[in-house]
Amino acid sequence: MANIIDINGTETNSCIISTLNILNNSEIELINRNSNVVKYKRRDVIFKQNTRTSHVMYLKSGLVKIYKEGRNNKAIILKMSTPESFLGLMSVFGEDIHQYSASAVEISEICYIDITTFKKIILQNGRYTLKLLNLISKDGLYIFNRLMDQSHKQLPGRIADVILYFSENIFNSHIFNFPLTRRELAELAGTTKESFIRTLTEFKNDRIIKLDGTRIEIISMKIIKTLSQLG
Repeated sequence: MANIIDINGTETNSCIISTLNILNNSEIELINRNSNVVKYKRRDVIFKQNTRTSHVMYLKSGLVKIYKEGRNNKAIILKMSTPESFLGLMSVFGEDIHQYSASAVEISEICYIDITTFKKIILQNGRYTLKLLNLISKDGLYIFNRLMDQSHKQLPGRIADVILYFSENIFNSHIFNFPLTRRELAELAGTTKESFIRTLTEFKNDRIIKLDGTRIEIISMKIIKTLSQLG
């Protein structure tokens, strides 16, 4: 059994992952015997950049930010991870050191799976391996595209991208609450906190959005998408 301690004092062994239909009963049982579920509180660090990888991590519930740390306490948020997704696969299979950090944005449950067990399943189940390759490729392509957008888009386009990202990829709604601080949102957009707030206020004044604290409502999705596309 993987020796993982729940930071809140509760430990479970149930690790039901979304791709179990690709695994047979013995593989499912093998995962459950060699995994634990750990519950994290909001803002708890799940793993730190430059620390050694030890387990495969699967997000059962909650919301997690993936970020790259730089000099002078500066960071770039690479993506948000939602339930039924793996964390840090590129590091687990590319290096034995985490190349970025992860922290819980809200209460989150992480399934920790023993790496040796996971690799054994990968070697014997080609369909599952193909699924993981697809997930890793999508993560990599998403990050490449985001970095390209941040290099070429003007600030309004990058802020529109952030709004669309939460609306379409995270909450599936045109009304939602930003789960991140203004500073974190700026890190996601690749700008400063001041510039992010100023542009968001301009969107509000132009009646593109309604804004009340962390709550945002998209009034003109057409304009937001146009800003995103034209950059």
